[in-house]
Amino acid sequence: MNTFTHYLHTLTRTRDTYAGLALRLPLGIIFAAHGAQKLFGWFGGYGLQGTGQWMASIGLEPGVLMAALAGSAEFFGGIFLLLGLFTRATALVLAFTMVVAIASVHLSNGLFMSNDGYEFGLALLAGAISLMISGAGNFSADKTLAAALAHASAKN
Repeated sequence: MNTFTHYLHTLTRTRDTYAGLALRLPLGIIFAAHGAQKLFGWFGGYGLQGTGQWMASIGLEPGVLMAALAGSAEFFGGIFLLLGLFTRATALVLAFTMVVAIASVHLSNGLFMSNDGYEFGLALLAGAISLMISGAGNFSADKTLAAALAHASAKN
């Protein structure tokens, strides 16, 4: 197994469990929907320009670039979670995105969502970290890729 194939197998390897699936589906929906708000203005969001202006107003500059980065991480990360594709790497990016959101927007408001606090972001961060540790689980592209890579390396 060459180095790239070994790395890809390590990245996609996952446990034979449904726990990852139980986390991936709701987190994928939530992240994709929030990303769609930022990027496209769907679901009552402000779109890229509006989100960019808001991000600039809180000191995350350049605002449109930061909105594009956060929105893309959430939207495409959510889609990747739903598919169970490169779950560990995707979860790492989403965890970083949540740390930035918590630190820059919600932390000063305390824990509770009723005060725009960080409890929702913390729950998403915990879910992302869990997927980073466990992998995608059953019914995932990662499991299919890992099995194919293991089968291919066994033939060599």
